[in-house]
Order: sequence, then structure tokens, then C-alpha cells
Amino acid sequence: MDRKRKQLLALRVAASVVMLALLVPRVHLSSLLPAWSVSRLLWLGAALLVTLLGVVLATLRWQQVLLALGLPTPTGPLLSHSFAGLFVGNFLPSTIGGDVLRVTRLSARNRESPTTFASVVLERLSGWIVLPVITLVALFANPHLLELKRASVVALAVSGATLLLLATVLYLAAHPNLGGRLAAHASWLRFVGAVHLGVERFRRQPGSAVAVLAVAFAYQLVVVLAACLATEALGLDVGWSAILAFMPVVAIVQVLPVSLGGLGVREGAFYLFLSPLGVQLGQAVALGLLLYGLNLVVSLLGAPAFALGSKPAPASAGTTPAPATP
Repeated sequence: MDRKRKQLLALRVAASVVMLALLVPRVHLSSLLPAWSVSRLLWLGAALLVTLLGVVLATLRWQQVLLALGLPTPTGPLLSHSFAGLFVGNFLPSTIGGDVLRVTRLSARNRESPTTFASVVLERLSGWIVLPVITLVALFANPHLLELKRASVVALAVSGATLLLLATVLYLAAHPNLGGRLAAHASWLRFVGAVHLGVERFRRQPGSAVAVLAVAFAYQLVVVLAACLATEALGLDVGWSAILAFMPVVAIVQVLPVSLGGLGVREGAFYLFLSPLGVQLGQAVALGLLLYGLNLVVSLLGAPAFALGSKPAPASAGTTPAPATP
């Protein structure tokens, strides 16, 4: 890891420590560890299973993007790469990112590095379309939530800003004189080129875009469902419509590169959105940490896939096999 990446990682860790240091002293242990019962353990088990289902749906979303880009890939290898990437992203943040691992391993099999990179970018980008839409629909479907002025204003602002930023990226990427020229760029500008590749393909095959968005909606709704089950496990009475409206916004802000794994940001966001509904600070912190913990437990399933690496696809005649990835 180069010096700049180490410095950025150190800053993110420091930011998480600072935010948690501000939140945790105000939390009572009883709110973090409520009296557990069989029913709450069942809710917790259901949340864990739904979190696992979310990984499967995220993999199917990636598979749909690859299919749209002309790279049909079996579910098995993609699921292995997804779990390995999830493990790396959660437990080895100082080495390489989970998305980088996914691109490296899959491109070792298909020998289509630019298109594979584009598939991961477009898969992630689909979430930025779906998340604000879910929030906006939920807010206007339940007008009572709009009366939570601070929470609803922030949710509307984040959703609107996300859609505006996304529209800007899509416009710039679709422009042949900009996005087209960056398709093979070696720096971070490859992102714009990857989006350009996807926009051009989806423009010619709108049905593929619909399929990707359908799976993307299913995945994000499962993430919301896991959060709803977690609130039941903690005994929080906030209502499923509130989680449907605010969980997508939490998902947006927690991926901002200002903390490690969203620690501190996620918990603070839950308190901002749910405190008008009677959720105390300790309960919001407990919810954020519980969801983070569920993700960590599911991530452990990726340890074997990460350790075993991936085998390259058999080389055709006249070609040299690509080396197996770590």
C-alpha cells in the first residue's frame, strides 16, 4: 500500500474513532443490550438469513449487468467472488478493496478486464438509482413521515442530491467526446468510461436495463427488510414504513469515504432519522452496530473463497493461461 492510501486509511479510522467516541459515552449499556427472549433471537436469526439473501441478490444483480455487457457468467463463480470481496472489504481494509478483488478474479477467468471493471461500476451505480427512489416513494406514500421535519428534509435533500449527481454522471458519460474517450483510461477516469460503455449498451438493449433495475430493487428491499427485522430484535417500535423511507438514505451516507465501514456515520444517521419517532441515542447506536455485525458474520462465509483464490478459465488453443489470482 502506498503512502497516500495509508494516510487516507488512517484518517478514516480516526474519523470513526472520533464519531464513536462522541456517541458511545452517551449510551447506556442497557440500551445496547436489551433483555433478550426467544422471540427476539428468532427475529435476529431471520435478519441474519435475510442479510445472507441480500448477498445472493447482489450477486444476481452483478450477473445481470455482465449479461447486458455480453459476458454471461455462471452464478457459482460470481457468488464465490462476491463473498470473497465482502470478506476483504470488511476484514482486510488495509490491503485491497472487495470490488478490486472481484474485478481481478473475474477478469482472470474471462480475460475481459475493461468490461469486467465496467460491470462492477454499473452494478454499484444501479444502487444510486434505486435507493433515493425507494426513499421518495416511501416518504410520499406515508405523509406522516413528512411531518418529521428535520428527518424528512435531510432525507429529501440527500435523495435529491444523489439523483442530481447521478444524472450529471450519466450525462457526461453518455457524451461520446468525453465518456467515449475515457473508456480505456488507466486512472480513476476509467469510472466515467465504464459508465459510458454501460449507457451505450443499455441504450441499444433497454430490456437489459429493466432487468438490472428489477434485481437492484429486489436487493435493496431485502436490505431494508433486514433492517426492519433488526429493529424487531431490538424491540424498537418505529414502523416498517419509516425504515423503508430512511434506511436507503443511511445506506447512501454510510458509504461516503469518511469513516471505516461507515462506523459512526451509520449510527449517527439512524439517530437523526429515528429520534423523532422516539428512538433514543443508545438504541440508534445498537441498531447501527447490529446491522454492521450481521454484515460481518455473513462476510466470514467469504474467508474460504478468499483463501482458496480463483482458477482461471481453461485457455483456448494458442493462448497462454492467465495466472490464478490471490
